[in-house]
Amino acid sequence: MTTSEQFAGRVAMVTGAGSGIGRASALAFAARGAAVGVCDVNTEGGEETVSRIEAAGGKALFLHTDVSSGAAVRQAVDTLVTTYGGLHFAHNNAGTYAMALTGELSEAEFTRVLNVNLLGVFLCMRHQIPLMLDAGGGAIVNTASIWAHTGMPTQAAYVASKHGVAGLTKTAAVEYAARGVRVNAVSPGYIETPMTAGNPPDALAAVLSRQVIGRAGQPEEIAAAATWLCGDEASLVTGAVLNVDGGYLAH
Repeated sequence: MTTSEQFAGRVAMVTGAGSGIGRASALAFAARGAAVGVCDVNTEGGEETVSRIEAAGGKALFLHTDVSSGAAVRQAVDTLVTTYGGLHFAHNNAGTYAMALTGELSEAEFTRVLNVNLLGVFLCMRHQIPLMLDAGGGAIVNTASIWAHTGMPTQAAYVASKHGVAGLTKTAAVEYAARGVRVNAVSPGYIETPMTAGNPPDALAAVLSRQVIGRAGQPEEIAAAATWLCGDEASLVTGAVLNVDGGYLAH
């Protein structure tokens, strides 16, 4: 079986797929033969991802999706299943952040971040898992972070949300393993994406200095981990939070 046939006849859903890690993941699933639901609030970015997939001979559908809305997630999932006939894989990757010390962070900003990063992952799994059970099994990958394992000044909301993603992942994995649905998370270190580019240079330099591999990661490297976790090679892997961090957490 060639790489392009690995996920042939399967359907994948990727959130935050309009740029960065999500775009790379959508392209990777499509390159392995899956039809992909490209989900994002950024219409221009999402449609660009679809165009790239189609230009490479793949199948994809853009779904404007605010993951913090249960109704929007349900509509995206229903449209994807109506179009392609099922759901087998998901990479719940949409995320955002807010920078402020804990004692200065507004309630509105804290809530906004958790609604996307944590509630969004829950809502996606809430609507994805029943469809995967109907399909006889499936695999979900949630994007956590190195900050799911430690703390980071000025990132209270982001850190709290990613700790929550790790907990949700492990809980769902325990609940559904015996029914054929595997649930894992990937914890990226410093990856060069549009979102990380918005951080102050000194903060990025501090994180990168701890990635003992000596360089920043690329979105395609996280996508490779996500597709591996969804593949048969990872059939024994569930409940894992896989660090793809250049050795950051080995300190």
